[in-house]
Amino acid sequence: MPRVGTTALVDACTLAGVLRRNLLLTLAEAELFRVRWSKAILDETERAIEKMARGKGLADPKDRAARARRAMETAFPEAMVTDFERFEPVCADLPDKTDIHVAAAALKARATVIVTENLVDFPETILSRLGLETRSADAFIADMINLDTEKASTAIKTMRQRFKLPQKTADELLTDMQESGLHHTVEALRAHFPFL
Repeated sequence: MPRVGTTALVDACTLAGVLRRNLLLTLAEAELFRVRWSKAILDETERAIEKMARGKGLADPKDRAARARRAMETAFPEAMVTDFERFEPVCADLPDKTDIHVAAAALKARATVIVTENLVDFPETILSRLGLETRSADAFIADMINLDTEKASTAIKTMRQRFKLPQKTADELLTDMQESGLHHTVEALRAHFPFL
């Protein structure tokens, strides 16, 4: 299980969804972990956000995706990992060759965990040799909550209070998390419901 202060490389599939992205970046902002990504990951994230916005019929999906990316880059300028290509050869055994850059960036960043929804594309047998592990966003967020419940609950409450359209009660936020498949996260937070 990751520790407080862990460096985590977050994959595009995890950053694309609004709620997962908000929760992860809220916990990073609270310094529960150090978030890292690469240009390629943010390019993929931006395309995925645009596609999701278009699928929901939202106005200006391209602009919406670009704004989300700019907000991430502005809030976490230290998160960008560059010049990781020299690590790609040691990651060549990954089954999905399009994920080699993700593991290589994690190695360059000295991350210990890759947060991704594509767990099957990062086999433990390969990652363990590299000193890496994978966690789904749900498992990783729950880990961070369990490591420092007070700090995490306070950060998530602040995130919830920033929601304006629509405003969310703590119960509504937990319901949204449950509906988004964040079952471990809900379980970790439910005991601290009054503080959300």
